[in-house]
Amino acid sequence: MGIMTMDDNVTAVTGAADATAAPTGVVNAGKAAIFDLDGTLLDSMGVWDQVDEDFLSKRGIPVPADYATTIAAMQFRQIAEYTIARFGLSETPEQIMAEWDEMGRRMYETSVEAKLGALDYLTDLKASGARLAVATSLPPALREPAMRHVGILDLFDTTVSVDDVGDVGKDRPDVYLLAAQRLGVDPHDCTVFEDLLVAMRSARSAGMRVWAMHDDSSAADWPAICDLADGVLFDFTNAPRIL
Repeated sequence: MGIMTMDDNVTAVTGAADATAAPTGVVNAGKAAIFDLDGTLLDSMGVWDQVDEDFLSKRGIPVPADYATTIAAMQFRQIAEYTIARFGLSETPEQIMAEWDEMGRRMYETSVEAKLGALDYLTDLKASGARLAVATSLPPALREPAMRHVGILDLFDTTVSVDDVGDVGKDRPDVYLLAAQRLGVDPHDCTVFEDLLVAMRSARSAGMRVWAMHDDSSAADWPAICDLADGVLFDFTNAPRIL
């Protein structure tokens, strides 16, 4: 299906403009919404830009231009292993992950905010009968404080991490398929909200609908994202109420 611009905040599927109207009853019964956290529900990608800069500058290393995009879909441990190999670091993956955890935790607990309209949107979806899941690369030590801080922790039926599906990241659909399985919803009845192109491709390969959240970290991929997604958002104020 084609896409058309609705306004400055949302691009919707052609012929489905009324999907953003407030739902009545349990219109989303039997449907599921699966959300990424960083850059999608949470306005948090700047946290990792700062962590990368601080971590590497302590070691006298400038952040390479391709570093953030290279690691974007990796597991936390994969990122640590890649960073060690790329920069010839002497630390173990466990030591590096612990350092990153501590650096990120302080910001996730205090300064990260939800994207505009996220809390109301999640509340409305839940009231409409939808099952809700998080599919994230964040470890529990970071995601739970952040979700609690912005008031969304108790709205989800399940939370799935890439660590739950073995040695793979979001470049494969495993994490989305596990989320659907835990929710008891067929993948074709799932809508995924993501900000990374590679993750959207994975969700699409599993037969799921995809809505893209604009984030500055994915600006270079924006044309391809618009071509792939069922719709694109700049916040959740006009997100689809009917999945």
